[in-house]
Amino acid sequence: MLKYKCTLAAAGGRLMLMPKKSPTTSDYTAASIQVLEGLEPVRKRPGMYIGSTDQKGLHHLIWEIADNSVDEALAGFAKHIWVTLHKNGHVSIQDDGRGIPVDIHPKAKVSALELTMTKLHAGGKFSESAYKVSGGLHGVGASVTNALSDYMRVEVRRDNKVYFQEYEKGIPKKPVEITKSPKSLLMTSAGTFTTFHPDPSMFTTIEFDPKTIEGSIRNRAYLIAGLHFYFTNELTGITKQFYFESGIKSLVVHMNRDKKTLHPPIHLKKTIDHTEVETAIQYNDGFAENVESFVNVIDTVDGGTHVTGFRMALTRAINDYAKKLGALKDGENGLTGEDMREGLTAIVYVKMPTQTIQFESQTKAKLNNPEVQGFVNTVVKEGLDTYFEENPSDAKRIMEKVMLAARARLAARAAKDAVLRKGALDGMTLPGKLADCQSRNPEESELFVVEGDSAGGSAKNGRDRRFQAILPLFGKVLNTERARIDQIVQSDKFKNLIVAVGAGIGEQLNYDKLRYHRIIIMADADVDGSHIKCLYITFFYRHLRPIVENGHLYIAMPPLYKVEIAKHSYYVFSDEERDKILADHQGQKFSIQRYKGLGEMNAEELWSTTMNPAKRLLKQITIEDAALADHVFNMLMGDEVPPRKKFITTHAKTATLDI
Repeated sequence: MLKYKCTLAAAGGRLMLMPKKSPTTSDYTAASIQVLEGLEPVRKRPGMYIGSTDQKGLHHLIWEIADNSVDEALAGFAKHIWVTLHKNGHVSIQDDGRGIPVDIHPKAKVSALELTMTKLHAGGKFSESAYKVSGGLHGVGASVTNALSDYMRVEVRRDNKVYFQEYEKGIPKKPVEITKSPKSLLMTSAGTFTTFHPDPSMFTTIEFDPKTIEGSIRNRAYLIAGLHFYFTNELTGITKQFYFESGIKSLVVHMNRDKKTLHPPIHLKKTIDHTEVETAIQYNDGFAENVESFVNVIDTVDGGTHVTGFRMALTRAINDYAKKLGALKDGENGLTGEDMREGLTAIVYVKMPTQTIQFESQTKAKLNNPEVQGFVNTVVKEGLDTYFEENPSDAKRIMEKVMLAARARLAARAAKDAVLRKGALDGMTLPGKLADCQSRNPEESELFVVEGDSAGGSAKNGRDRRFQAILPLFGKVLNTERARIDQIVQSDKFKNLIVAVGAGIGEQLNYDKLRYHRIIIMADADVDGSHIKCLYITFFYRHLRPIVENGHLYIAMPPLYKVEIAKHSYYVFSDEERDKILADHQGQKFSIQRYKGLGEMNAEELWSTTMNPAKRLLKQITIEDAALADHVFNMLMGDEVPPRKKFITTHAKTATLDI
């Protein structure tokens, strides 16, 4: 999901910590070498194991535990998994699998349960006899969650007994014991129950997002057909069940639920050399691409060799079919990978032996196995060749969609080249309306995209010229959800913005040429301003997505009111803040000015309230769930009216009306 993240953003400043004295070689001795025991490395450098210590890393704790239960399902033992978000901030995960072994490990001389929960790289993922296919790789998952929790309890049901152990910050409170008073929620005959509470000292927040948890559960339920998932949120008292018999075919249908599709999902599945390749493909009549990839239920958000193999096969299969029908003449350039992407929705899912997986890091964002590219390429190419032969009407609709994209690409190339050649790529003429900053360091530079000439004038006069650039763009811009890229680059407003940002667009997008690391959309605090902000966010998400993914897009937050009391002025950003100030000054005369537009503020006011890094409030645009963000953009900004009408009707009572 695309979210606003509030942040106070500093600009241009650096804080340098200088040593009290210069180090010498005599300072670097054997005593300088620090050996971290047990789970100390996790608490010293948590980001190395869970990616970050923000909310994203917080949710990673759940999946390090839950995916162990998923592994039991992949191995054919677990049929049900329960995830519960408790009122007290704890999270519990329970399965009906075999249960973690509790007998004494022959070498470590402690219970296997304790070993699994307190030692890095200790687990059943290293033994092919225990798990042939697994989401785990390094065997550090459960122990990492334990290390970063101030409390954890694990119960194991085996042999008609319930064993348990409790931990504080990864350290066992007592040896593994048998209990007659289990805390687990369900009395399964066998399985594992884990409950934990994140350590507040290790995270910027310990507040879980139920929607994020629910989305991850849904994805896993899609990936493992026949597995029952249950998610209970005690804060609302609601329990939801997720079960999908058709697996990733159902997932593709779900992803395209608000779009006009061109054909039924194409499902391909085959095993090559102990690696199972499964894909589901469906085109819609839109312009956006939505491809998700997984390895053993791990969401590889950065793709990898399996996605590369898929794209190669898709391009070859459609090109071959186009040539067979005579749509491509001899000597004519073939269709490109970019042409294949318009309206493509697909899942690329690979299951492979745990011992052979090569991920880029513990967070498993990208698959590196080179042989998988060939496996996926073979399965998808052969599968599509057969499907196109057996379903010529579907194949023709897909080919027509891709050919239309190719014609648009060729028509847009001249326009795009003209824009980019004159601007970002060769560093030539910047837009005349752009008041650029003096700094050429992107890390300290920021661009304000300001709606309206009057507000743009105030912003230019009030800014700090050293690091703040101003680009005024008057009026509403093109809805890029419904426009092709040639229409976008021919629009004067977007042309100026593309050149000013400097990173290009389309296949010529070059993130390294980004001229500003803070791009701030500044519009009026009314309905029209909200619409304009939505249009700009849509443009950046669809066509300059790396800028959003890397946290460079912001929304300015101008004050809503100016409250004057006893010759003092207070700038406030909400009705609640306004009411509090009035309550704190009861009985005194006051006046309130409601700012409807940025143009109502002079240069000094705009600087002090909205542009000054020391005082301003910005909202950072982030992507937490790309699939959900894609759905929301398509629903709100796309051509289909019924889904948008349903959304407006459902949420009308929660809207903030500008009356």
